[in-house]
Amino acid sequence: MQKMLVSVVASLFMFSTAHAQQSTRPGLWEVTTRSDLLALVPHIPSEHMQQLTLLAKRYGLKLPEVDNGAATSHLCITPEMAQQDIPTYFYENRSGCTIQNATRNGNQYSFDLSCANQYFQGNGSAQGTLTSNESFAGHIDFDSTVGGNSIPASAETSARWIAERCVAINPLQ
Repeated sequence: MQKMLVSVVASLFMFSTAHAQQSTRPGLWEVTTRSDLLALVPHIPSEHMQQLTLLAKRYGLKLPEVDNGAATSHLCITPEMAQQDIPTYFYENRSGCTIQNATRNGNQYSFDLSCANQYFQGNGSAQGTLTSNESFAGHIDFDSTVGGNSIPASAETSARWIAERCVAINPLQ
């Protein structure tokens, strides 16, 4: 059960970080994700937390600190990333997920996710709203199977632009 929790928590981190990339303002962004699964992080034994950290590192991510069921991280959005409506490359290249049925209407978007990698398989959906070119809010629902066990997960994500320049942002350090 703990390995399943570790895999699902890693997927929530990966998905929440990607949401901030929907913005039209390049620079440094702060991304906050809240979920019931993140509230369980303090109960993960240290050896399993090390596995989770290594898994995230494989996908080019550094796990943020989790406090009171919320994880906050930073993300550098390049001008090229900011111009894209829906950045499918993050999911497809980093987490073994593909995006289907992606749509954007004004400042709102949605898409379906289908994921299959050695740690988990699952499907989900995401919806988000660009509240301005400097803020974002979204929601993810994801049903995964880890080790033959079904684990549903959902998360609320918010992001805000905090700086023009990205300095010393290296997710692997």
